[in-house]
Amino acid sequence: MKSILVVLDGLNYQVGKDTMGYLQAQCAAGRGRLYQLECELPSLSRPLYECILTGITPVVSGIVHNHVDRLSTQRSIFHYARDAGLTTAAAAYHWVSELYNRTPFDPPRDRHTSDESLTIQHGHFYYDDGYPDSHLFDDAESLRRRHDPDFMLIHPMNIDDAGHKFGLSTPQYRNKARTADGILSRYLGDWLDAGYQVMVTADHGMNDDRSHGGILPEERQVPLFVFGSAFSFKDAAPLQTELCGTVCQILNIAHDKPHCAALLA
Repeated sequence: MKSILVVLDGLNYQVGKDTMGYLQAQCAAGRGRLYQLECELPSLSRPLYECILTGITPVVSGIVHNHVDRLSTQRSIFHYARDAGLTTAAAAYHWVSELYNRTPFDPPRDRHTSDESLTIQHGHFYYDDGYPDSHLFDDAESLRRRHDPDFMLIHPMNIDDAGHKFGLSTPQYRNKARTADGILSRYLGDWLDAGYQVMVTADHGMNDDRSHGGILPEERQVPLFVFGSAFSFKDAAPLQTELCGTVCQILNIAHDKPHCAALLA
C-alpha cells in the first residue's frame, strides 16, 4: 500500500481535536480515528522531524536542537522505501531536505528536486515560515500527480508560525488549524480513492509563551488522525517513535523499527 504522512507543524492535540471539523467528520463516519500522542523531548521541530521519520529519540539521534545542521545518521522511512524500490517524495520545510538529501540547503539547487539518486527523490522544499499552507499542499499534490510516490511527506508550517507570533490560546492559532483542515478537505478523499493510507499528526504542540521545547502537556500532546483500509480504528496507544515503523509496515517494506500493531488492521 502507498502512504501519505502529513505533519502539521506545531499543532497541539486539543486544538486539533476541537478545530478540525472535516477530519472529525470522517472519523464520525467510521472512516478514520483520532489518537493522542505525546511527543519526545526536547519538543522542538528538527529533533522531532528526525524522530517521526526514523523512530529514534533526539538524545539518541543527536539531533537535539534546531541548529544541528548535518545529514541524519539514522535510517528513515525514505531510506527504507527507496531501498525497496519504491518512489519517495516530500513537500516540506528545508530542514527535512538537510536531514535526508543534502546539507547545507542551497535554494537554487535544492528547493525543487527530482533525482532518483536522492533519498527523497522528488521534493518541493521551502524556507520561509510564512510560506502559505495552501501553496504547500498544492506543491504536494503536484508531486503526487506527477510522480505517483509510494511514500510522501507533507509538512506545512503556518500553524506553528501563528503559535510563535500569537500563542496557543488565540484565535489566530486556532484559525490556522481550521485552515489546514479546510485544505485537507480538498485532498483527502482523492488520496484515499487513489489507495493512499493517510496519517495526519504533528511534531510538537505550543504554549501560551508562544514557544515550545519543554515538558508542558500543551507542548507535548499532539494529534494522530489515521485514514484508510490499513488501519484498525481500534483503541491504541501509539508512540511517536512508532510512526516510522508503522508507515514501513503499511508500505510492506523491510525495516528494523518499532511499530504500533494495534493501529493496523
